[in-house]
Amino acid sequence: MEVILLERVAKLGQMGETVKVRSGYARNFLLPRGKALRATDANKAHFEQQRAQLEARNLERRKEAEVVGEKLNGQSFIVIRQAGETGVLYGSVSTRDLAEVMTQGGFTVDRNQIAINMPIKTLGLHTVPVTLHPEVEVQVTINIARSPEEAERQARGEMVSTREEMDLEDLGLEVGAALAEDEGEEA
Repeated sequence: MEVILLERVAKLGQMGETVKVRSGYARNFLLPRGKALRATDANKAHFEQQRAQLEARNLERRKEAEVVGEKLNGQSFIVIRQAGETGVLYGSVSTRDLAEVMTQGGFTVDRNQIAINMPIKTLGLHTVPVTLHPEVEVQVTINIARSPEEAERQARGEMVSTREEMDLEDLGLEVGAALAEDEGEEA
């Protein structure tokens, strides 16, 4: 199916281009969200009449996104979650959670604008891209910790995982010492 793009779509094309896409993608995504029109003669003529207005509206939205992007770029947000001693979360942090945290921080961000492929499942500092407009993308830092104190330590660069790394050799010596103590008590 051929469609006329009404705005820039990543990996597809710029506003005004006529592109060929799969029918399902057009019917289920592009057309319902107002990102494209079917490429009929009537729609092409209608688009050409409305082109100046669409470009002006797109430019206005882009400028608004750039203003918000300047403030949002580089910001850090803290998310408090429960986790095991190895640093693996009891659950995950999804785009919905990140959108709520950013909204509480004073920025209006929709979960569809947050571009993570998979939910975050570990403690630490995570850089997350936020797409405010098809042409404006910023990076924010998400600090996932068990407590506000731990978040401060992570922000300073400290490792907060409480699990101590142990050599197999050290472990063997500890087990041997414990067994020797048990034998000594029995005798």
